[in-house]
Amino acid sequence: MGELVIEARALTKRFRVARKRPGMRGALRHLVRGEWEDRTAVDAVDLRVAPGESVAYVGPNGAGKSTTVKMLTGVLTPTSGDLRVAGVVPYEDRVANARNIGVVFGQRTQLWWDLPVRESFRLLGDIYLVPKREFDTRLDELIALLGIEDLLARPVRQLSLGQRVRCDVAASLLHAPPVLFLDEPTIGLDVSVKARLREFLATLHRERGVTVVLTSHDLGDVESLCTRIVLIDRARILLDMPVADMLARYGTRRTVTVSGAERLTAVPLDGRFDDRVTVRQKDANTLEIGYDRSTLATRDVIAQALATLPVDDIQVGAPSIEEIIRNLYEGGVDAAL
Repeated sequence: MGELVIEARALTKRFRVARKRPGMRGALRHLVRGEWEDRTAVDAVDLRVAPGESVAYVGPNGAGKSTTVKMLTGVLTPTSGDLRVAGVVPYEDRVANARNIGVVFGQRTQLWWDLPVRESFRLLGDIYLVPKREFDTRLDELIALLGIEDLLARPVRQLSLGQRVRCDVAASLLHAPPVLFLDEPTIGLDVSVKARLREFLATLHRERGVTVVLTSHDLGDVESLCTRIVLIDRARILLDMPVADMLARYGTRRTVTVSGAERLTAVPLDGRFDDRVTVRQKDANTLEIGYDRSTLATRDVIAQALATLPVDDIQVGAPSIEEIIRNLYEGGVDAAL
């Protein structure tokens, strides 16, 4: 794989939390003689990211993904394990690490609330010691690409969520970081703004070679921006592979939906279909035939449907990334096969 931009080995983070009993008596008892326990938020995670990769790091709430990202960005210090981002140990040299990364939090801003957007950009340029000519050129480019010219004179507090996120993306790229962390970048955005932001980020990755690490509950972000997916659940890595490989391996379930002008409920189905399919009645005129394309070809399922039913329309459906990931979380990797 060559030189790595991100390398984490056995990365672990434990928190000491209070163990409290319910009620007022429990609260008073804790004040007198507190009880504590260690909870593992991230458990021996190995993560290696090469330059120019676009990686989705996803998991349910409480899985450990936010804690991992906070360690990668230098906000938290690991309990144990080794970690380097662009050659820097984030928690040992936070200043150097900050120069190497850009961070966009969909729920939080790095801009100054009461300052005009342009002044926030200038302050960030000074903080990152970006030379003036380089700063002006890069800012003009980002303004044009993100369509934020009309927002520069407005205080950040007057921006809508979509406008603020676009400005935050520009702010995160002013110092040309080689690594960009995106934490729920499209949360709360309307469809048009979301599509525009995804298009910009995809172009940035493709044309500039910026390494992207994305955490998101919106799996449309994953499909649009990432070629590799890392699933974390209960503090451990559950799966790490290219998105295309995950779809090929765990997305083999297919459905053929058959509609007819006649009432399909009146058609006897016993013994008419291959025993490798499941047939579900959606309504009086519609049947859904489920099968696994690794054991049965779609053309054979369609042929059986045409030979058996008075068909007016046929639709073939494949599982979405969201369905595949839900199955992985609910049943584990083996169960999703």
